[in-house]
Amino acid sequence: MTVAEQFRLNGKVALVTGCGRPNGLGFGMAQGLAEAGADIAGIDVGDLDEAGSLIKQTGRRFFGMREDLTVPGCIDKVVHEILETLGRIDILVNNAGIIRRSPAVDFSEKDWDDILQVNLKTVFFLSQAVTRVFLAQRSGGKIINIASMLSFQGGINVPAYTASKSAVAGITRALACEWAKCGINVNAIAPGYMATDNTAPLRADASRSAAILDRIPAARWGENSDLKGAVVFLASPASDYVHGHILAVDGGWLAR
Repeated sequence: MTVAEQFRLNGKVALVTGCGRPNGLGFGMAQGLAEAGADIAGIDVGDLDEAGSLIKQTGRRFFGMREDLTVPGCIDKVVHEILETLGRIDILVNNAGIIRRSPAVDFSEKDWDDILQVNLKTVFFLSQAVTRVFLAQRSGGKIINIASMLSFQGGINVPAYTASKSAVAGITRALACEWAKCGINVNAIAPGYMATDNTAPLRADASRSAAILDRIPAARWGENSDLKGAVVFLASPASDYVHGHILAVDGGWLAR
């Protein structure tokens, strides 16, 4: 197999959570996987029509499900529906996540529980369900979690988000240690400061935005297209000997 062939995903099915917004990171990664040849199963709590239409323009199939994965029983339901519709699952991208900002001294228990439920608990149990599919298929598989700069740093006014993303990095390593022997690669991407809805409050704050940009060697906010290469690499045979790695796509932020 040539190097170019190692990056092809023809015949693969990728499940991407949180991919309904065309300006979001999930959509950018789903589009990249489709451009590399994968069919896409997309899950989002919001509308998926526009995202699905754009994915189909790549020539790949798109199966969208408007679901809340925190609802009991939902994970088993969506996995079953994907298998019924697309026949298999080869790649899982655990992208769905939420963030809420408040000083730690005022942070509410409800916000804490909501964030840990979406950003960590769902990541683990969806990975577990999809790995059972991988084992039944006997063909290995790829799990790509979405970590954060706050998997490495503390942040300001985001204690639950920081806790969840630090835990995502840890669970990535833990699952990699258990499942590597089964031909299942578990890795993560840690995006830097990206121009998405989650960072809109930061970008709207002129002084905070300027301070962030001043610290990024690339001197710009990231775009969702900046994640395409990383996700295709981690989803493809090119990364078959990469296990438990957190790949920063951050414009050089962590190098400062």
